[in-house]
Amino acid sequence: MVRARQARAKTGGGDGLYMISTVSQKYGIHPQTLRLYEREGLLKPSRTDGNTRLYSDEDLQQLEVILNLTRDLGVNLAGIEIILNMRRKMEQMQREVNEFVAYVRDELVRTNQEGWQERFQQALVRLPPTQIVRRVADPVVPSTRQE
Repeated sequence: MVRARQARAKTGGGDGLYMISTVSQKYGIHPQTLRLYEREGLLKPSRTDGNTRLYSDEDLQQLEVILNLTRDLGVNLAGIEIILNMRRKMEQMQREVNEFVAYVRDELVRTNQEGWQERFQQALVRLPPTQIVRRVADPVVPSTRQE
C-alpha cells in the first residue's frame, strides 16, 4: 500500500492510477497476462521512476474491452489488435468529420452574413446543355444460324 502511494506521488497523480497487482486482482487475471498485453502493444501503462507499471482509468477501460473480446467473443490477440486499431481509426475519422461539419457550419454562418446569394450567382458558370445520353444505332444482333 505504501508503494502504491509512493508511485502515485512520483507521477503526480492521485486517484485513477493502479499497480499491476491491484488490476490483476480486480479483473481476475494473472499479472503475466497484463504484461503480455503490454508486450503485444494492447495496453500502455505509464511507469514510475522505479519502473513500476501504473494503469490509468483509460488503461482499465481498454483492458475491459480486451477482456470482453477475449472472454465473451473468443477473439485472439491478433484479432484484438486489428479491432483496437480500427476503433482508433474510426475515432480519428469521427473527429475529422466533426471538425469538417463545424467548419462548414461556420462558413455557412459567415457567408449568410456576407450575402451568399450574390456570391453564389457569380460563382456559377453557365454551360450550354449537352446531350448526356447519345442515341446508339440499331444494335448488331449476332447470327444464330448455323452453316
